[in-house]
Amino acid sequence: MDRNQTLRAIDEAKIIVILRGLDREQLIGAVGAMREGGIKCVEVTFNAKGNPSDETVAANIAELIRLYPDMHIGAGTVLNRAQVDLVKAAGGEYIISPDVNVEVIEYTRKVGLVSIPGALTPSEATSANRAGADYVKLFPNAVMGPAYLKAIAVPLSHIKFLAVGGVNEHNLGEYMRSGAAGIGVASAIVDKTAVKNKDWKTVAAKAKAYVDAMRESEKE
Repeated sequence: MDRNQTLRAIDEAKIIVILRGLDREQLIGAVGAMREGGIKCVEVTFNAKGNPSDETVAANIAELIRLYPDMHIGAGTVLNRAQVDLVKAAGGEYIISPDVNVEVIEYTRKVGLVSIPGALTPSEATSANRAGADYVKLFPNAVMGPAYLKAIAVPLSHIKFLAVGGVNEHNLGEYMRSGAAGIGVASAIVDKTAVKNKDWKTVAAKAKAYVDAMRESEKE
């Protein structure tokens, strides 16, 4: 899938689910359940401490893509070019980072993937945008809230912001009205207890609640 198709998919879905700290079996079950609930985009995160290894994370991404070819799968917590290469080789579509690393942003674009770095301040967001970021992940959003998003999204209307952290099915409409192009969600959908118990019906139901809430927000 080319960059433009990925960008359209993210624009349409507006929800990226973050998968952190899951083993392969859990990833397969969780993604299958979220797919059933209507989720289209997920990110599998690297571990900054290398546990599991970057190669294991990339192999998990490749396996998910093999099993769910209609899903849009990328990587999170990407901190260097070597990880970008692993994601590219695995077939991942987008690179999500917690920071504004110009080298990673530029290299992501060079190899044809979608770039989504994390930023908090207007200066960071504009730096990411100038480097070629397709979206800017507002992070850590949970400590700021929709009022902050609106305050920076109005003057920086040329930047597509994704609100990540602190967003739930009840307040996502407020974030979208405040200028978000989409949201990132983790444990609110990928409930740790449900995953541990392989309660995929609960994960699917949580995913559907978010998808339904997003569709309702589009009517406002």
